[in-house]
Amino acid sequence: MKLSVVIPLYNESAVVKLLLAKVHQNLVDIGEAFEMVCVDDGSNDDTLDQLLEIKAAHQELKVISLSRNFGLQAAIVAGLEHAHGEYVVVMDGDLQDPPELIATLFQKIQKSKGDVVSAVRNDRGEKRAKRFYIRVFHKIFKSVSEEKQLEQAGNFCILSRRAVTAILKFTEQNRYFPGIRNFIGFQHDLVFYDRPNRTEGISKMSNKKLFALAADAIYSFSKWPIKLCLYLGLSGVVVFLLAIVYTLVSKFTGLAPFGWSSTFLAISFFGSVQLTFLGVIGEYIYRIYKEVQNRPVYLIKEVYE
Repeated sequence: MKLSVVIPLYNESAVVKLLLAKVHQNLVDIGEAFEMVCVDDGSNDDTLDQLLEIKAAHQELKVISLSRNFGLQAAIVAGLEHAHGEYVVVMDGDLQDPPELIATLFQKIQKSKGDVVSAVRNDRGEKRAKRFYIRVFHKIFKSVSEEKQLEQAGNFCILSRRAVTAILKFTEQNRYFPGIRNFIGFQHDLVFYDRPNRTEGISKMSNKKLFALAADAIYSFSKWPIKLCLYLGLSGVVVFLLAIVYTLVSKFTGLAPFGWSSTFLAISFFGSVQLTFLGVIGEYIYRIYKEVQNRPVYLIKEVYE
């Protein structure tokens, strides 16, 4: 098997037939032996039924049905574990990752003899608010991450078998696939494209899920949350020392010290700092707890191949 395409799907009945038709045609045009690995992430519409209908006509299609919705990151892991190609393409199932770009990615990785080629977005077709959130996240993540990160690079990429093997060695529960892809190193090349807007169906990545994914990325690849607590604590110490100096000076010079308002502000400031500390530490403890549980990242209901 030369080429595998991994596509996680969740309630994508509006686009799945068109998506797989385009992917299949582009893979046929490449002219290498291929497979399509679709992971149904617990869809509650007829996405799975449509996949099985398509599979009846295309034996190159492998369908992984998960027992429930485990999330996009878990579905990607399931697809990578069941993909057998020498090269593996990972793409979203909403047609915003153009299937026409698969050939470009394949040609690029063969020409460069590298291990990873990521598709980086020149422009995005989503709503302005969503573009703003994503742009701010990428700026922050690139600034605070301990590893070199790419801006405007999502899941769309092609991986060599060596890169896939390296990625599957990661066992954490809270995953951020683009961060892991950059963490493994190896030769990493880029292809640029314009990401179109979704034409059919609705986005499954709500603002809540986007913020949760951003938190997973930052907590997993940066120590800045805990460093921020340290800086807040140090700033509190500075304020406290300045307050002591002011109190001593006012006492010896006969100036009236602050009354109840200054006391209230000081208590509020230090209370807020302490609550911030507890929140960040609690977030780390929760993530440690999830890792210690060592639960499966996903569970399979059935594999159709």
